[in-house]
Amino acid sequence: MMKKVVTLGEIMLRLSTPGYERFVQADSFDVVYGGGEANVAVSLSNYGYDAYFVSKLPKNEIGQSAINALRRYGVHTDHIVRGGDRVGIYYLESGASMRPSKVIYDRAHSSIAEADSSDFDFDEIFKDADWFHFSGITPALSEKAAVMTEEALKAAKRHNVTVSVDLNYRKKLWTPEKAKEVMSNLMQYVDVCIGNEEDAEKVLGFKPGKTDVTSGDLELAGYKDIFEQMKKKFGFKYVISSLRESYSASDNGWSACAYDGNEFYHSRKYDIRIVDRVGGGDSFAAGVIYGLLEGRNFKDALEFGVAASALKHTVLGDLNMVTVDEVENLLKGDASGRVQR
Repeated sequence: MMKKVVTLGEIMLRLSTPGYERFVQADSFDVVYGGGEANVAVSLSNYGYDAYFVSKLPKNEIGQSAINALRRYGVHTDHIVRGGDRVGIYYLESGASMRPSKVIYDRAHSSIAEADSSDFDFDEIFKDADWFHFSGITPALSEKAAVMTEEALKAAKRHNVTVSVDLNYRKKLWTPEKAKEVMSNLMQYVDVCIGNEEDAEKVLGFKPGKTDVTSGDLELAGYKDIFEQMKKKFGFKYVISSLRESYSASDNGWSACAYDGNEFYHSRKYDIRIVDRVGGGDSFAAGVIYGLLEGRNFKDALEFGVAASALKHTVLGDLNMVTVDEVENLLKGDASGRVQR
């Protein structure tokens, strides 16, 4: 039987400038639908799992278009409630070389931000589920969304579902103080904690040594230290972080590290030329989830996640359009990019 994975969050309408145009140059926008937990659901559906995305979308053509985008890739939309006024929007200007990418949000009062816990039958949603994934974005949307997230987590635990979180700090949604208050409480339900150095500091208050992502400087000993602290404080089974070294907006080093309470492991590093970095962290989380659900040890699961997300950086849009076989080929060492005939 296929594994059942549930994700909860907001799917948004992404309007991006064509190519590398700046906002002030653009006469049109390219349309893509995506969002943290929706991106994870699509990846896991691509890997062959029964992926269910839980959200609320307005009962209009834009809401339906978002649902259609998920259905196209096999994601189950049975638990998307219809109602509310709007789909959240974000505008993307892709950076290049030393010019960074820019994101402008227009997501206030979206349907999921205004949703009530009573809109969802979480016991039905988590029936026979194997895994639940959420991110720090969802509880940041509104007070209602924070309550809804905790209700979902309680239901997941009632059904003995493994829970993962991507800490995903968004400074435009809440302050570090509010993030720590809400997220520290939610960590009691979490088995697998995923984030990066900024997330760990802003969301949970842990800072790894002298790491400076903008200089491409990673101090791995600092990560081991905070992972031990996080595991001790919250009881996570695994603590995992992606490691991005930003040489420029176009070229990054990409790896990850993980801790299981006994061993600290740093993955292989990929030097990537970026086509679209949005969704890179989501594809990493999905790859790790896939590896763990397949029964791989945490080191092999980490390597799968890093390879999957390295490939995502070469794919336009929020969604990771790669297969298990393509990830496995990269893991075997085929990073040549030669035409497959």
